[in-house]
Amino acid sequence: DTKGPKCYGGTYTVTLIPGDGIGQETATSVKSVFKAAKVPVEFEQFDLSGFTSESDNLMQEALSSLRRNKVGLKGILYTPIRKGHSSFNVAMRKELDIYASVAHCKNVEGIDARHKDVDFVIIRENTEGEYSGLEHQSFPGVVESLKIITQSKTERIARYAFDYALRNNRKKVTIVHKANIMKLADGLFLNTCRAVAKEYPTIQYNDMIVDNTAMQLVSKPHQFDVMVMPNLYGSIVSNIGAGLIGGPGIVPGANYGREFAIFEPGSRHVAKDIQGRNTANPSSLILSSVMMLRHLQLNEHADQIERAVNKTLSVDGVKTPDLGGNSSTTDFTKAVIRNL
Repeated sequence: DTKGPKCYGGTYTVTLIPGDGIGQETATSVKSVFKAAKVPVEFEQFDLSGFTSESDNLMQEALSSLRRNKVGLKGILYTPIRKGHSSFNVAMRKELDIYASVAHCKNVEGIDARHKDVDFVIIRENTEGEYSGLEHQSFPGVVESLKIITQSKTERIARYAFDYALRNNRKKVTIVHKANIMKLADGLFLNTCRAVAKEYPTIQYNDMIVDNTAMQLVSKPHQFDVMVMPNLYGSIVSNIGAGLIGGPGIVPGANYGREFAIFEPGSRHVAKDIQGRNTANPSSLILSSVMMLRHLQLNEHADQIERAVNKTLSVDGVKTPDLGGNSSTTDFTKAVIRNL
């Protein structure tokens, strides 16, 4: 099958983009764990940075590597706040049409969090909404920013969410919106999701306004199972989710298109402030790589690595500073390898 991920002689080739900030350190951790677990994956590594627009060649090489391999693992790229610089993240999602972002917020044993037994999945539309990048200054001091919502792309993300619920034995999908104010744009999102829901009679669904969703997540997160929403709300809600279970260091994430899949930490923090200190928590990238292994149907390797991470955190109590411990990235990686 030419469509699927590239596999030669039982080994998969995967594009690796470590990213900015703690990217190199966490990517090194994943490579060590994969080597120790004898995972049949070879990485094609591209040291892209969000800071450089000059590295357009590198950017094009990385994109064509993703096109070839169909599967990528990446850290977070810094997005500069300046005009005329489009983020590689957005370019990648648009060019490869990687339209669904999935972040799984679930308590990890051994990590203190506000609530126990939290387990929900955030599915966000990745290609439109406020992030369509269409902004202009119509008059000095007046900026118009276009938020794009289309029926076809909303249908696609809604189907993805309900299919996800079916495939993963989830019971309910919550549609998150602001249709009370943005009656046309979010109204279209909400009505389209409701129409798709009718095609899935076995899955319950409800809808919730985004500001109420933020409050409900913090006070009663157990009511959520699968959540589907446009891009901006997804960005905010997945960070609330990370805060609920112990921070961005342990939330894995994935981005899927029809042909491509890219795995990256679920709440997108560059963590430039701790770069190079060997204190970063590699769990979110390791757990994202576990999602990647499941996508490649290397389930035994995936289970083995996931168990090792859980044991390191819960039984051994090896924790990096973000989780209140004082272990280094290297200590943590070595502990995971011991637990394989």
